[in-house]
Amino acid sequence: MQALRSGVSLFLFVLVGSLLLVSQAQAAESCHDINVKGVGRDNFNNTTVAGIIGCGLLQGLAEGLFEPCTGSPPDLSCTGTVTFTTLKGTLTVDVVELFNVGTGEFSVSGTVTAGTGKFEHATGELKFVGKEDLSTGKFTEDITGEICLPRKRTGRQAERR
Repeated sequence: MQALRSGVSLFLFVLVGSLLLVSQAQAAESCHDINVKGVGRDNFNNTTVAGIIGCGLLQGLAEGLFEPCTGSPPDLSCTGTVTFTTLKGTLTVDVVELFNVGTGEFSVSGTVTAGTGKFEHATGELKFVGKEDLSTGKFTEDITGEICLPRKRTGRQAERR
């Protein structure tokens, strides 16, 4: 009976400890839904630049740098990075793009890989869907996803560490 009681006590101790760790991890970050628009241009040299509008976390400038695309027209696939520059820092996303050279439609998805300032240690996923005017290189895009940022510690929280 004593062994059963000790086993139950140990199980409850581990369970409560696990719940506390999970709640601390959840409280350690703040996640933000992203739903903004980009208006930009393809520079026709594997780079893009777009103004990000719609208020919010990513408002500023987004610059893309892509490897040469592969595939058979009209559908090409490209990899690269998109770096968002805001007043609060930079956020870098490694992306894969599917681009239709017949229609100008594109779909890009990627994972946050780096950040500075407010975006240091950020995590998340973004998706870009848009259309490019193939004669001018101008494009519009909708950017959606989620970005999670570490919460800033107050003086008392920092002392505990």
